[in-house]
Amino acid sequence: MLDGADTRAHTPDDSQNGDKKVTDSNTTPDAAATPVPPPPPPATYLKAALPHIGAWTHYFLNAEIPVLAATARRLEELRAMEDDVDANMLTPMIQADPLMTLKVLSFAAGLRRPGSATETESVTTSLVLMGISPFFRHFGPQRTAEDWLADQPEARDGLQQLLLRAERAGQFALGFAVHRGDTDATIIHQAAFLNDFAEMLVWLHAPTLAVKIRDAQAADTTLRSNVIQKEILGVEMADLRQALMKLWHLPELLVNISDNRHAERSNVKCVLLAVRLARHTAVDWENAAIPDDVEDIARLLNNSPRATLGFLHKIDHPILEAASLAGMPERR
Repeated sequence: MLDGADTRAHTPDDSQNGDKKVTDSNTTPDAAATPVPPPPPPATYLKAALPHIGAWTHYFLNAEIPVLAATARRLEELRAMEDDVDANMLTPMIQADPLMTLKVLSFAAGLRRPGSATETESVTTSLVLMGISPFFRHFGPQRTAEDWLADQPEARDGLQQLLLRAERAGQFALGFAVHRGDTDATIIHQAAFLNDFAEMLVWLHAPTLAVKIRDAQAADTTLRSNVIQKEILGVEMADLRQALMKLWHLPELLVNISDNRHAERSNVKCVLLAVRLARHTAVDWENAAIPDDVEDIARLLNNSPRATLGFLHKIDHPILEAASLAGMPERR
């Protein structure tokens, strides 16, 4: 989740540097000075929609993607002990952050030779492919989403809610897959967790447009997401997601499972129903669409609606408890 921690490096106190210059006559001012990296440039945001999906994909392919502050902090902690770090230590940090996950998977894809794309590459195998030292070299200190949106409080709130929804969708999908004994459970979880990454990018890079979409949906709960997205952005999030995943050469199975045009497949259905339920229960469990969600999930799990509802609450409870401890708004 987003937080307000300051992840910038701190330099030694000036008075300590001054003392050292006086007592050490062999130290020149240039040698004693500690270079301070320049602050990053202020974030710039899109104020108007781009003309077509090609323009959107071109923009995001070249855009900076900040990560969560907790990820940036943990990355620096691990960097300080790089010689003792392996892929299994890095994986939990990366997988807890959809933005960092996206960056790692897309970078690893660029290391593969043309035609050697793997179907089921994971974060761990991506790290093994690139190596630990090259990983730390490429992923230096990361800019955080909290700092990026420091002057955009509505966007910070919108992104935070979306991150919680992504976490819940991932856990719902994993629960469905495990219940069904699906061998692709891990990638199904990842697909649901990353399902809304295009919307996250819009919150980060076009916050005023993202707020317009949110407000329009709040004003008319019957308004379909794809309709208002097309009206305000000129593109649907699902189409933008699939286009970016293909251009980044993300793992083939992940791309396929994320494609809602193949909803007849059970693994795709796990993702779609998990994402749908997370969206409908984002505020509480009173949404009028939830009974239909439960019926569809019950059919997927070959279970009764009553038993399925209990199963869903059992999956959701630990996530909500963790969210409340992190200061997220309570849900009924």
